Amino acid sequence: MKKFAAILVFCALSAGLFAQEQKSEKDKQKQFFEAIDLQVERLTTMLDLEDWQIFYVDSILTHDYTALQEEFETLSKNKVSNTDLFYATQDKWQEQIYQAMHKVFNEEQWEKYLKSGAARDKKARDKRAAKKK
Repeated sequence: MKKFAAILVFCALSAGLFAQEQKSEKDKQKQFFEAIDLQVERLTTMLDLEDWQIFYVDSILTHDYTALQEEFETLSKNKVSNTDLFYATQDKWQEQIYQAMHKVFNEEQWEKYLKSGAARDKKARDKRAAKKK
């Protein structure tokens, strides 16, 4: 009977931990999408985006940041410890975002976007790429 009770306690604790992990994962996902929404709002306000631009910016950021996160998870699951691979992955997706945004913004918006830090980030990515070669 004591074994049975111990097994029940173990199962209850395991179920509780599993539920907590699920909740934690949902919280992380919620925070992830909230961060994207904040970025879209920031760009909308800063650049005075039109509705169609907001749609594209949201789509670009959601797709590319999700893909970036998936690649990071793959690298982590494969126990990759080389930070250069993580930087290369991040740079690849940041460059993709940079190029996609250039297609969505008009010239005035693009200049503001560059001045908001995108040009500095691009310069840092280019510097890392040149250093790699």
